[in-house]
Amino acid sequence: MYVDGFITPVKKDKLAEYKKMARACGKIWKEYGALQYLEAVADDAPYGKRTSFPRAVKLQDDEVVVFAYVLYINRKERDRIMAAVMADKRLAKYMDPKTLPFDGKRMVWGGFKEIVSL
Repeated sequence: MYVDGFITPVKKDKLAEYKKMARACGKIWKEYGALQYLEAVADDAPYGKRTSFPRAVKLQDDEVVVFAYVLYINRKERDRIMAAVMADKRLAKYMDPKTLPFDGKRMVWGGFKEIVSL
């Protein structure tokens, strides 16, 4: 398996808008072959002394952390799916930096190859 992981700071008053965007974008990822698309809001992610999810995104008082991942069969499929998603004109509607319901400059993301799966 291969996983794209994300953590994102989202304004609390924009969470409903973010959820709507995530649902629409997730459907696009799934349409192109992603095995799973998940977005979750922090419920138990305290601000750590040295490292933490809130620290990683420089969380502000009026924000929450959203953790997300997209699961693929392998890296080759991820690269194919990601290229298709990024080329999909429907995505542009949600990815305009001026209207994003989150601060994309503080989003953290990366691709990960599986080392253990139970």
